[in-house]
Amino acid sequence: MDNNGPIFSMLSALLDYPDESLVEGLAEIRTSMARHRAFAPATRDALIALVDQLASRPLLDLQEDYVETFDRGRAMSLYLFEHVHGESRERGQAMVDLLAMYEAKGLFLGGGELPDYLPVFLEFLAHETPAKARSLLAEIADINRQIATKLAERGSAYFAVVAALLPLAGEAPLDVTAPAHVADSEIDGEALDREWQDTPVSFLGAQAPVSTQPQPIQFHEKRPPR
Repeated sequence: MDNNGPIFSMLSALLDYPDESLVEGLAEIRTSMARHRAFAPATRDALIALVDQLASRPLLDLQEDYVETFDRGRAMSLYLFEHVHGESRERGQAMVDLLAMYEAKGLFLGGGELPDYLPVFLEFLAHETPAKARSLLAEIADINRQIATKLAERGSAYFAVVAALLPLAGEAPLDVTAPAHVADSEIDGEALDREWQDTPVSFLGAQAPVSTQPQPIQFHEKRPPR
């Protein structure tokens, strides 16, 4: 089974809140995406189109678009447990369990970031074995499919990243041809939330973390407080 660790790291970077380090790394990400065989040609083309879009716009515009895309409602939230537990008390325990899994691998969050943030989870997968990473990614396939579908309906180029996670989990791919971009003024965030429903997904439920040699890796918060 191929080691997709570098791919998970690149997808994590593309889905994270944009900053100077992302902008500086886009050329390298583009080169790696263009030659990597983990993706079908259509998926690779959609990812490269996103990279080109990110590279062509001012950073402040990228940050504003990111917040408008992912923070206006739950339907496209990158906080995984919002799709499973909503605001219930079970979410807190699920956070503790997921954090324990990270720390068992020597991965520590910094700056108050939440462990169920999808870019953080992808960076964790980058340091797992290929088989384990595929298995864990499959557990959130339904969530990723839902997020990708909503992003595509909005016409967001970010849908390419989330859609790319499905075949990496052994799932059927989505059509990666995004419709035209929908202006933010035309998007009804409340309507999106009315369509959104908690998905009955068992995500890392009571799994005990496997003890391994720790790796000196830390995650640092980049995006502003919610």
